[in-house]
Amino acid sequence: MTAVAADEVMRSGSVVADPDLLLALLADARLPVGAHTQSAGLEPAVVHGGVRTTDVPAYLHGRLCTVAAVEAATAVVARHHVLAGLHLAVVEEAWAARTPSAPLREASRTLGRGYLRMAGRVWPHPLWLGLGRTPPRPLVLGALAALAGLDAARLVRLCLHDEAATIGAAALKLLPTDPVDTVTWTLAAHQMAMGLVTDLAALTDPDDIPAAGAPLSEQHSLLHATTTMRLFHA
Repeated sequence: MTAVAADEVMRSGSVVADPDLLLALLADARLPVGAHTQSAGLEPAVVHGGVRTTDVPAYLHGRLCTVAAVEAATAVVARHHVLAGLHLAVVEEAWAARTPSAPLREASRTLGRGYLRMAGRVWPHPLWLGLGRTPPRPLVLGALAALAGLDAARLVRLCLHDEAATIGAAALKLLPTDPVDTVTWTLAAHQMAMGLVTDLAALTDPDDIPAAGAPLSEQHSLLHATTTMRLFHA
């Protein structure tokens, strides 16, 4: 992945100028990037781990502190690298090292490809060519944040909100759940995530991306990859 000079990033007039608009757009579950094919690991946890409706808040908390924290931190560091004109390959390597499950890496790359296709079509920029064909989602989100002026704290909130909203939406399809409960879970997740926002938004070095392991999620993802009857890709 090639580096892009910071002045080249800022010169582009094709990227959305309002970071709040970008934040609202990317947080919209109706965005056509394939996110509806994911359950943030909830389906594997239900099928292979026995997770039930009452367990979802605890499950959500665990995902935010592990898988989602790694992705959010990667996005923040990717944003910094784009703005600083640094290569992104080292950021991707750090993310991959902290995502040992091949199905989880594949799921992130599937989403990243969808975001990249959308970004390249809606906001043409030379940066997209340097990301490769299947970048992980946090690299694309970090690049988008850099190009649109989205600050690091908002980027972390976006990543954590996406995880919480994905789990809530998947729960409605997988478990007997009151839709109002999913709103409650999301609000509670945001309160819990405030500390993560403060910690993760300050990161700039790939080595500082947290290595927050989630062994059960990784094991469930491996089992899910061989499950023939499923609603979600991961």
